[in-house]
Amino acid sequence: MRNRFDQELDDLSDAMMEMSSSCEEAINMTIDALMNGNKKKAKSVVDSSHQIRRMEREIENIDLKLLMQQQPVASDLRTISSSLKAVYDLERIGDVAGDIADLILNENVSTASDILNIQDMANAAQAMVVDSIKALSEKDEALARSVIKCDDIVDEAFVEAKNNIVKRFSEDANVEYALNLLMVVKYFEKIGDHAVNIAQWALYASTGVIEPIK
Repeated sequence: MRNRFDQELDDLSDAMMEMSSSCEEAINMTIDALMNGNKKKAKSVVDSSHQIRRMEREIENIDLKLLMQQQPVASDLRTISSSLKAVYDLERIGDVAGDIADLILNENVSTASDILNIQDMANAAQAMVVDSIKALSEKDEALARSVIKCDDIVDEAFVEAKNNIVKRFSEDANVEYALNLLMVVKYFEKIGDHAVNIAQWALYASTGVIEPIK
């Protein structure tokens, strides 16, 4: 019975990693679409966000099955409950990538590369997502804490991008364009915030302690 349970826990980990990879690819395509005006890639991101939502439901079903059909010990229970919490943030990351793609498809953000640090900010947020899921899967406390610290990098990049937008468009009549760019950088900041949430649950899975977010 325990061997079967361990296999199902492995299946849960594999499903989480697959969902994480889908989120990483969605962010990759979003960056490409944003920096190069690639609307085909933007459409793919929108489609991917729907697939990520389906993955969320599948993982929730795995978690609930493990809870109802097995009798997990404390460490297993932390793994399952952390997965239930983290999968929500992964789904939100997919949604946020889809929101950026919608802007690319429907609004004027075709020259977002004007905001010089936006790609660095997007890459940092993407790396946080990858590392947070790895920390959760491997119960790696040190990596989880590293992800949380990286949030400062994304926050600082957001402030820099916001200041760039204000400076560049303070005397420009194209307010709508400036607001669209501001939404884009805010969305990337949100991706970083969701990665922090996942890292917090990785810490809980590792230590059994829910630490307050500082």
